[in-house]
Amino acid sequence: MVKKEVADQIHSWRFIIMALLILLTWLGSMYVSMSNIRSAMENVRDHDTLYFYLKLLTITDRSLPPFHVFIGFLGPLLGIALGFDAINSEQSNGTLIRLMAQPVYRDSLLNAKFTGSLIVISILFFSLNMLMVGGGMLITGVRIEVAEFIRILCFVGLSIIYVAFWLNLSILLSVKFRQTATSALTAIAIWLFITVFYPILVQIILKGILPDPNDLSPDQLVIYNQIRHNFLVVMPGQMYADGTTTLLMPVVRSMGPLTMEQMAMAVPSPLPLRESLLITWPQVSGLIAATVACFAISYWLFMRREIRT
Repeated sequence: MVKKEVADQIHSWRFIIMALLILLTWLGSMYVSMSNIRSAMENVRDHDTLYFYLKLLTITDRSLPPFHVFIGFLGPLLGIALGFDAINSEQSNGTLIRLMAQPVYRDSLLNAKFTGSLIVISILFFSLNMLMVGGGMLITGVRIEVAEFIRILCFVGLSIIYVAFWLNLSILLSVKFRQTATSALTAIAIWLFITVFYPILVQIILKGILPDPNDLSPDQLVIYNQIRHNFLVVMPGQMYADGTTTLLMPVVRSMGPLTMEQMAMAVPSPLPLRESLLITWPQVSGLIAATVACFAISYWLFMRREIRT
């Protein structure tokens, strides 16, 4: 069943279109990074001259965002496209009853839908990042460090978890609604609200209940930014952005605002991989928890659903 789902996803036009779109953004980001890598390597400090391949994923001249920013925007659309009709299309086409009439457990169908799409997503992201590493080696001849390669693998894993959340959310909506158009529009509406309207709503609420930031002292401004960050950190996109920033930029030491005293006492050197993973772990665990919650709810609904009508 998993092989069939993988084959169906690979040959579907929606995956081909989304994969081409992600590939084009990857090519654009890599072109901008390679065009500006020389100046970036010349202008950095001595302790920041390493991590050449991490700079390929983060350097930009502001004409195009870095690749991880594109993934933060296009990743949800990829997950929604692969899962919004996972169950309701089977029922509307009449194939769900025939499939369940076979000696197949009901939960095996849901597991195959999720696993097949997750395999396709994992192969796509892993291939793009390995192409970046291989292309960088062929063009520049710079050898990649072990810690740098592990950071890139962690970035790939975090991207897969992020897209898996939206995949599970779309599968949940496909179980909940019988019409594929309804599940697709609901998933896109949730994505738009979390990505666009929720930060605006938070800003309006904070502006109404808290003083104007321009009238605050530096210490009060840190508290204001911390409150704002606490409201925004529950967003999956914010979790992904914070996690990728920590993994791809070893000099990042905190996800929240820092006081001048904390910045003055910080040693200007990149963090070890272990410390970056510890900083990233709350975001990773939050995305994993949200993914598991969506899968558990869809599992519970599907197991109790009447499929003969």
